[in-house]
Parts: sequence; C-alpha cells; structure tokens
Amino acid sequence: MRTFAIALLIFCFPLAQAEDKKKPNVIVILTDDQGWGDLSLSGNTNLSTPNIDSLARDGASFDRFYVCPVCSPTRAEFLTGRYATRSGVYSTSAGGERMNLDEKTVADVFKDGGYRTAAFGKWHNGMQYPYHPNGRGFDEFYGFCSGHWGNYFSSPILEHNGRITKGDGFIIDDFTTRSMSFIEEHKDEPFFVYLPYNTPHSPMQIPDEFWDRFKDKELKMKNREADKEKDLHLRAALAMCENIDWNVGRILKKLEELEIADNTIIAYFHDNGPNGVRWNGDMKGRKGSTDEGGVRSPLLIRWPKQIAPGTVVKTMGATIDLLPTFADLADIEVKETKELDGISLKPYLSGSVKEPVERTIISSWKGKVSARTNRFRLGDRGQLFDMVTDPGQRINVAKKFPAEYAALSKELSKWKEEHLPGLTPETDDRPFVIGHPNYRYSQIPARDGIPSGEIKRSNKFPNDSFFGNWVNIEDSITWKAEVAAAGKYQVEIYYTCPPEDAGSVIELSFQDASLRATLSKGHASPLLGAENDRSPRVESYTQDFTSMKLGVIELPEGPGTLELKALSKTGRQVMDFRLMMLSRIE
Repeated sequence: MRTFAIALLIFCFPLAQAEDKKKPNVIVILTDDQGWGDLSLSGNTNLSTPNIDSLARDGASFDRFYVCPVCSPTRAEFLTGRYATRSGVYSTSAGGERMNLDEKTVADVFKDGGYRTAAFGKWHNGMQYPYHPNGRGFDEFYGFCSGHWGNYFSSPILEHNGRITKGDGFIIDDFTTRSMSFIEEHKDEPFFVYLPYNTPHSPMQIPDEFWDRFKDKELKMKNREADKEKDLHLRAALAMCENIDWNVGRILKKLEELEIADNTIIAYFHDNGPNGVRWNGDMKGRKGSTDEGGVRSPLLIRWPKQIAPGTVVKTMGATIDLLPTFADLADIEVKETKELDGISLKPYLSGSVKEPVERTIISSWKGKVSARTNRFRLGDRGQLFDMVTDPGQRINVAKKFPAEYAALSKELSKWKEEHLPGLTPETDDRPFVIGHPNYRYSQIPARDGIPSGEIKRSNKFPNDSFFGNWVNIEDSITWKAEVAAAGKYQVEIYYTCPPEDAGSVIELSFQDASLRATLSKGHASPLLGAENDRSPRVESYTQDFTSMKLGVIELPEGPGTLELKALSKTGRQVMDFRLMMLSRIE
C-alpha cells in the first residue's frame, strides 16, 4: 500500500507542477465614458454593480488610477505602455486616432509569449490594416474601429476580421457572447482577451429591461453641480452601467463553468471621466477635462491564484502601467518595444511592496496638461491643489507650497517640451493605407473622406457619419491614400438612394486607374436611431444602408488621391454614401 502511495505521489507531482506553471489567461474589460462614480463600489447608491464590485472583493482595487481625458488616447496608452502623445494619437477621428506603426502593442507581446489574442468591441486606434486590430497583434477581432456607433441593436456594418457583418442583439451583449465563445474555444491554451465596450457612450440606447429600472427611480446621489444634470441622459447612463455589470457577471460565470477562473487574470477600468454631469465623488471635471474627475478611473484586478482578496493598492497607477504589469504577471518578457513610460504594478498587487511609489503622472488633451503626484495636482491653468485635504480642487495652494509648485511646474514644462505639440491635423501626413499585401480587406468610410462642393457630412462628429446632399455632379469625395501593394480589388459600396433617383453613373479613380458603374439599384431609408434613444443624441443618425458591387479596379502601388465622383445623375441626388469596401482578388 505504501509503495502504491509513493508511486501515486510521484505520478501526480509533475502534473501539479505543470498546472502551477500554466500561463494565466488575461481578460481586460475597458468601458467607454463610464465615470469613477458609476459603480456601487464607489459609494453610488443610484445603481448596483455587484459583479464588477466582486472583482475588488475577490482581488485588488487601486485607490488612485488615472487614464486620459478621452477615448482613443487611453486605448493607445493601454496598448503601448507609453503616453499617447508618443504614438501619434492626437484626435478621436479622421485619422488622428491612429497609433504609429512602429509601436508594439500588448497583444503583440502576448502573442510573442504564445497566447491566442482577441478583441471584441470598439477599437478606436485605426481602421485600415496595418492600423487595424488584426495588424496590431490580435488574431481575432469583432466590433467596429470608429470612435462611436450609431445603432446599438443588431448593429449593422460591424466587422469580423475585416469582413462586414451584422450584429446580433444589444451590442454589449453581443460583444460579450462573442468573447465567451472565444474563451470556450481556447480554454485549454493561454488567451488574451480585450473587451473594449462602447457604453455608456452616447447614443443613449439600452434594452427595456435595464431602462425600466431607472426611468422612474428616485436618484439620491447628485453631482456637485446638480442643476446641470440632464435627467434622461443620467438615467440612461446608469441603466447602461448595470447592463455592463450583468455582462461582466456572464463572463465570470463562464470562467467558473469552464473551471479556469482561478488562473484567469481579469481586469476592469474606464477610458475617461463620465460623459455627463452625474455623481462622481465630488471631483472636479468630467470627460475631456484633465482635472481629477476627468481622468480618475477604477482599476480592479482579480487573479484568485495569486492576488489576495480585498487587496487595496495605495500607490498611483495609470494606463501606461498596464502593458508592463500584465506581462510581468504572466512572466512574459517585453522585447523590442520602445522605452515604456509605465511601470509594473505587480509588486503592489502581490503585497511585496506597500509604500506608494513617488512618481508624477501626466494627463493631457488638446494642449491642456496637468500633473498628479501622490499629494498634489498641478492643473492645466497653473493652479496647485492639495488633493489630500482638498480632493474637490477648490483651493489654489500654490503660494502655500512654493517649492512644490516650482518643482512640479518645472517637471510639467519639461514634459511639454518633450511631448508637445506632437502630431496635429496640420502636420499629420500619414495617408490612409489601402491594399496591404498581408490583408485582404480595406474599409474606406465616409468618416475619413473629404467632401467637396455641396456634399454635406451628416454630423460634425465624423465617426459614424455619412455623406448626403450629393446634388451636383461636379462634387466628389476624396481620401488621401496609399496603396501598399498593386493588385485587383473588388469594390463594394454601402449607400442609400430613393428609387426615383436611381441611375446615376459614378466613377472611382486612383492615379491612372478608374472604375465606372451605374447605381441601378434604388434603396430608400429614413433616418434611424431616434426610435431607440432614451435621451436626445448629438451624434449622427444612421440609415439602413444597402450594398452594391461596382466591379473590379486594378490599383497601382503608391500614394495618391482616391476619388469617388458622379459622371451623371438622373434624379435629384446621386446617393447618400456611408462606406466603400475594397477586397483583394489577386
């Protein structure tokens, strides 16, 4: 019997060792326009987020964690471990959201480390390959690459690895379901899943189940400027946050069902401050601001195998820290990246280091720059705030702490010299890449185009817009482009056109190549979106766009202007244009 027991021990021990050495899975959830105060964990009794709160209870929470004032820079900093100003991100649309191609991403790092990688949701760091997620280290991508979306229900014109597809149900539920399928498929190998949700960003759309919880609810927690709260927007945002929580719960349940929860790192944070005036812990500022309320986010990290439940990290963290932290936790060497601005927070998560590190974290947007230390924030208007005694930033203490003010001002000036102005719309000469040899599809949206004459964009916010009022054949739409590899491409457009206006002849040209086609298929659509909005939107409404294949064009390699124009029209207008797809056929 003793011999059998010893043999059993010898047999089992290597298995235990192998299990201990198995690389952890990583799931990163990033929400869009959700403020620090939009969790019950933060003390907000207006809503309940038990699943998200459980990540802090069963893992670690950061007392102070900082992101950027808006969407695309935060995403770039997470992906690269570097300030967004270094990677060419200066805007949220029209190409300014793209990360430079010489940046290595966290997905590249994990892919090099033997991981399967996937992203499901809002990308917002470049659309055309190699800026596309599939060109930045992600094996799988399902979602959209723009900064915001116009319809959250069975969303049209989503994409799956470059191919246009249609969503299934409410968009956050859809992204979550897709991620769960990927997780189940790859449960026996290490995976890195990025879930950049696009809510509670407007338009404020949410299923009835969640809206009904808030439409008549008494909301006791108020913003410090309660008179500026917009009731419908506020209620919709809270409902959207509870939907996010429900989806986080679905993921946690799936991990338990698959018996991989103990060795899965799951992280949760937001991309900026709240997108409306609502309770946010009495902090100053919201989305777009470099004040505390515009850049403070929760960071929750659960890893049952390694992180003690209820861990509270007192040192400051930032988005730039996430790449080195996740790589360190997974014991992956970060190779061939540019110098990182972030640090690994692993020692603080493990409890081996408890004293807060002395560091300065910089927040910047559109020329506004502020600096945060453990005690002070130097605001973008040169005011110094003691964040320990005055977390609401009400009292300028620059005269009370002249040495600290001088030192922090000097540090901020040095940062500005190194980082600003960076790229701007005036200096950005990066063309939109089409026809890359490593990718079949090139998506050319209205968002990136430049209209001429009477053609009008449907909204000043270009991300999910379309072009209309195409009433003159002298007018056209152009894109500053570069064909990466010569070849033949199938051209397909997404458009609407009343049947009585069908018949216009259009031409697509690039350098000496051209393709002509007749818009023989009419397809009318009303403006869509308002029927699902819980609060009036500021973004473009959308339409039920139809598609039509125009034919094949043979494009030469090199830079040039891609132009779409009309040669004739038979009715009042040519069309409303949303998107063009080029698919390599040779």
